[in-house]
Amino acid sequence: MTDVREVIIKSIRRIAEENELELSPSLNDDSVLLESGLDSLGFAILVADLEGSLGFDPFVMMDEPVYPNTLGEFVAIYKKFSPNEAQA
Repeated sequence: MTDVREVIIKSIRRIAEENELELSPSLNDDSVLLESGLDSLGFAILVADLEGSLGFDPFVMMDEPVYPNTLGEFVAIYKKFSPNEAQA
């Protein structure tokens, strides 16, 4: 089973490195996304990257769009819509 949180953190770090963005030194559930170091393009790349690695985009699956404020909220959205989590 894929650890959604781990996949997200690795993807964030890789995207930041590839785009020469400086990330916040510690990423945790309380980290505010807009203060993490990723810009709006970085988040668009992140969502596309996660769709490729996890196989789904929760933001197109939502009935009502939600923009997460923190990393914890972002991870929770992915866990909520993950086909693997639903079976666990």
